[in-house]
Parts: sequence; C-alpha cells; structure tokens
Amino acid sequence: MTHDTFTGAMPALTTPFHEDGSIDFETFKQNVRRVEREGVHGVVPVGTTGESATMTHDEHVAVIEAAVEAVDSVPVVAGSGSNNTEEALDLSRRAAEAGADGLLLISPYYNTPEPAGMEEHFRTVADEVDLPQIVYNVPGRTGRNIAVETAESLASHENIVGYKAASGDLGRVGEVIERTRGENFAVLSGDDALTLPVMSLGGKGAISVAANLVPERTSRLVEHALADEYAAARELQFELGPLFRTLFVETNPIPIKEAQAMCDQQPVTMRPPLSRLREESREELRAVLTDLGLDV
Repeated sequence: MTHDTFTGAMPALTTPFHEDGSIDFETFKQNVRRVEREGVHGVVPVGTTGESATMTHDEHVAVIEAAVEAVDSVPVVAGSGSNNTEEALDLSRRAAEAGADGLLLISPYYNTPEPAGMEEHFRTVADEVDLPQIVYNVPGRTGRNIAVETAESLASHENIVGYKAASGDLGRVGEVIERTRGENFAVLSGDDALTLPVMSLGGKGAISVAANLVPERTSRLVEHALADEYAAARELQFELGPLFRTLFVETNPIPIKEAQAMCDQQPVTMRPPLSRLREESREELRAVLTDLGLDV
C-alpha cells in the first residue's frame, strides 16, 4: 500500500461500552457501517479516542477484528502503539493477524525517549510488521514531540507511510510536509480545527474525532481541500468550527461520546477514570448539535 491508501477523512472511532463496562461490539459495528455509508475513507479503531488505554490486549484485538468484520471496502488503520517497544511490536503483530490494513503508532509516552530511541522504536515495528504505518505525534498526551528530523528520517522506511499531526503547531507540521514531500508519505491532521490549514500546506486528510458524528460533512470538507476547492472547504470548516471546538472542551473522548449519545448513536458509558461531561458543557454541546441540524 502507498500513502494514497490513507488519504481522506478517517474517524478515530469511539468504543461503545455497556453499563457494566464491557465492550458493546454490536453498536460498534453499527457505527463503523454508518460512517462508511456516509463517505469516510477509512476507520481508525483503538486509538486515544477509542479508550485503548483502558483495554486489555485481548479486548484491543477483538475491537480491531470487529472493525475488519464491519467494513465493506475502506481500510482499517488500527492503533497499536505503546511506550514499551516490545508491547507495541506484539500489538502490531496481533493487529496484522486480525486483518488490519495499516497501523497507527503513538510515540512512546511517559518514558519520553530521546530522538534516537524514538526512531529506533518506530523502526523496530516497521522492520518486523509488514503493514503500512502512521506515526502519531501528540505531545499533549506523550510529553514529547517527534522531532522533525526523526519524521524526515522515518519517511524513508518503506512501511512508514504517514504522520498524524496533533501538536497544534502548524509551523512544525509545515516543516514535516516540506521535508518529506519527495517521499511516499502522507501527513494527516489529528486536530479537527486544523484540518483545513494542514491540508493547505499539503496534508492529505485527517484522522478525525468529529467524523464519528458528522462523517459526511467531514469527508466533504477533506475532499474539497484535496481538490483545491478551498472556498467550499472553508465554508464547511466554518460551519463545523463550533463543533470542532466543543468536542475538545473537556478531555477527548468525553465530549464526542456525549454527543453520540445525544444523537442516539451509542451509550455515553466511558471507562474510569474518564467521567461524564459537566452539565454546563453538556448544554453548550447540545446547542451546537442543534445548530448543525442534528436530531438531539
């Protein structure tokens, strides 16, 4: 596969849970089928938005298998990262066996390795697991950025075909795009509010939280940007802007799961230590969804 496989809008899927905390696989598969029906270009299970940090490895793999079973034709890019290289390697191998089309690998968190250690971490997985892989820069979760030089070096690896940008630093994102534009390498926005700015610099799409809720509109925004139809893309960015902001008013995925529950897409249940959205934030979110014409 090439980076073109991962072009477009891909929801970072939420994971529905029953009241007892067990995974609601039937609702999960319904959501996967719904977002594909509404035009997304891929799905990303068991990432941060999917609460993978609260799952056992067996649950993690079972969710990937459920996504693979539910999709018709779009790729499944499975979260398989860890701060432990051996654990990331094991999860990545199991994701491949489960039928994933690609992998999303967060940079090692808590350990905060130096650039040499971080690069070796990603290369170890890419050398051992023959699937296209996206490295994921989200310093707000990990405590450390992936150095631009590290991203540039990793882009030369045949299995490392993408970079999910969630640092909030457009200068850094632009430099990664500039330095890797000659490689088979796609930079994807990991922040809905920055999707259009990232794509204007040469980004190829987004791994999106909002696409769980409004997959058709998110996909159209990205498709317009890919076609250099920036006036149309801007209108959608402005239309969806209040939603993009409100979905991060509290820790992700708290607001998106609350929004999906308001729209009868799934239960609001989250695993501890995540909590319900505060009442004042809930009212703000409901107003935004109503303004978007969603049935709440």
